[in-house]
Amino acid sequence: MKIVVINPNSSADMTKDINDAVQRYTEGRFEAIVLPTPGAPEFIDTFEDKALAAPGMMQLVRSYENEADSFVVACACDPNLKLMREITKKPVIGIGEASMYIAAMLGRSFTILQTDSYSVPNKVNLVHEYHMEENLASVKVACGEQTGRFDQYLTAARRAMERDGAEVIILGCAGLCDMANRLSEKLGIPVLDGVACGLSIAESVVRLGYTTSKARYYSAAING
Repeated sequence: MKIVVINPNSSADMTKDINDAVQRYTEGRFEAIVLPTPGAPEFIDTFEDKALAAPGMMQLVRSYENEADSFVVACACDPNLKLMREITKKPVIGIGEASMYIAAMLGRSFTILQTDSYSVPNKVNLVHEYHMEENLASVKVACGEQTGRFDQYLTAARRAMERDGAEVIILGCAGLCDMANRLSEKLGIPVLDGVACGLSIAESVVRLGYTTSKARYYSAAING
């Protein structure tokens, strides 16, 4: 099995962080490679960023179509996810969607922690797109008086538990995946690394032999 993990941005540092999470998950069970998106911005924050990333993401899917068993889009806003599914029969898993579905199976309500306030309404909209609003406790920006990155997310998660009734925490950016286990130990509840969530679903779907349906919604590039 070979899974190609696409980092929709062009940041070398984030690509490395994602690769570290990927290799922790795979533990040699299957091959997984992590690729930055050529021509994309260094961060995916705006609608324009998503549009700019689309050509490079399509290029990666088409380049690895014959050797990949599945693709994972390693950005929690799932940029261009439907587009990727349209151009390949191979399963394409978005880590945002994967983490929400897994969170809903682990607790009644989840909170998503974001890195900046701009991304909050976009993430709320994504929750509604996936029909997960009944499970959403809150979407919060992890910031405060603490200077340490870990402490900021720990404080935000605790507030989500105390004030919003969050039972599961989702880290709303692939670049945060290194904190998941430590936060979970401190909080005593599941804290989800979206990269691992996406890989787990991709691995399962491949082992089950499933592919993306081309009957209607994702059929344009195949039958058009």
